[in-house]
Amino acid sequence: MTNFQDLFVISASLILLIGAVAVLVVDILFPNNRGWLSLITLSSLLIAMVCTFLQFSFGGTQIAFYDAVVLDQFALFFITLLIIVAAIITIASSSWALKLDLAGEYYALLLIATGSMALLVQAQDLILIFIALETTSIAQYVLVAITREDKSAEAGLKYLISGAIAAAIMIYGFALLFGLAGSTSLTDISAFVNSSSSDIRLAITIAFVFIVTGFGFKMALVPFHGWVPDIYQGAPTRVSAFLSVASKAAGFAIALRIFYTGLGGGDTFITSNWAMMFGAFAILSMLVGNTAAMLQTDVRRLLGYSSIAQAGNIAIGLAAVTMGNAVGASGVLFYLASYLVTNLAVFLTVIIISERIGSYELKDYAGIIRRSPALALVLILSLLSLTGIPPTAGFIAKLYIFNSAIQTGEVWLVVVVVFGVINTAIAAFYYLRWVRIIALDPPEVASTFVTSGRMYFILAFTTIGMILIGLVPSRLIDIAQNAASTLL
Repeated sequence: MTNFQDLFVISASLILLIGAVAVLVVDILFPNNRGWLSLITLSSLLIAMVCTFLQFSFGGTQIAFYDAVVLDQFALFFITLLIIVAAIITIASSSWALKLDLAGEYYALLLIATGSMALLVQAQDLILIFIALETTSIAQYVLVAITREDKSAEAGLKYLISGAIAAAIMIYGFALLFGLAGSTSLTDISAFVNSSSSDIRLAITIAFVFIVTGFGFKMALVPFHGWVPDIYQGAPTRVSAFLSVASKAAGFAIALRIFYTGLGGGDTFITSNWAMMFGAFAILSMLVGNTAAMLQTDVRRLLGYSSIAQAGNIAIGLAAVTMGNAVGASGVLFYLASYLVTNLAVFLTVIIISERIGSYELKDYAGIIRRSPALALVLILSLLSLTGIPPTAGFIAKLYIFNSAIQTGEVWLVVVVVFGVINTAIAAFYYLRWVRIIALDPPEVASTFVTSGRMYFILAFTTIGMILIGLVPSRLIDIAQNAASTLL
């Protein structure tokens, strides 16, 4: 492959990183014209999306940079999700960021984080995985503390310390795996794992556990979840919205890539260990997340614990890889796409409403349906989707991922699904309590409010997405299955 073809494979990431540099240059040259910053950011994301569609149109799988990077439908699926998330957050930030002292840095870091995650989902070499993961992590640490307020700075420091510990554990696993296999390439490691003798399998398993610990942090799975509620509460809510979807999606994507490409998929001794571990993570995450969410009075912390519980639902798909096919993986992809539109809709309405009422307390959402009916209806629909009530995207997503586990025929995975159903009922308690407060409780203030046209636009996009996925899921299911099948 020529140098140009290599660059074409990673063109989406390159465009986003170049866009980040352009944002910083414009911010330095024209400090009084900050309105251009969001436009440059959106333009970079749009060009990257067009490039992604061009890559998709060529079809097939392309390898670049001596097998370190792969361009396949799996990577394109996640790159598309990441660009959509970043674009929505950019639009939602266009007015708010103008008030920041570090507006240029904010948009640049958003593009760097997105571009690094786009490269991460393409990586199939341990060194590149670590570089891409740490690049996006550093950008996220700074984004959390971007306002430099006390709570934001504290959240950023907590995120940095937790992330550093997780990265250290993960790199130890990488080093152990490299020492055993003699290569950092996932394809070479896969060949080694498939031909490994029984006397070194324990060492491979230990390396695998260390690696999972690092990615468990990104996926916000219990017991690696401690950072989530504090960061969601302390960070700017727009940053929390970005982390809740983009960071989680990238974590699950690279976990699937490493399992199928680096550990041999469902045909090796590591499969049962993988499935049992993620099955346990799923149960713990659902129980801890939902139980803790019931006790929260701040909606940001509630959404933080809700995010942990949702990660537990997604982890059921990771546990379902015992079949050796792409059923579990496609369930993960479909759930993440559904979660994108649902969770962003929740966060966007929370941003708008809380900035109008000046509070993130759950009780202060009383009677919002009388003060802003459109926003209240979007928030109610989003909460119903997170609960898993038809005909929303969340219902189909849970049904699909639970079914992927049942199809394995493993009795213990059926038990995990039963825990998932029980936890759906637990989640309904705090989601529907929020709905009751919005719809039935009397408002403390009678004044009404609306929001900007751009916010209504992205809310319409996410709301239509929730409804369409709930009513006509077949197209997205096909896309998720095709993307997941390229891992085999």
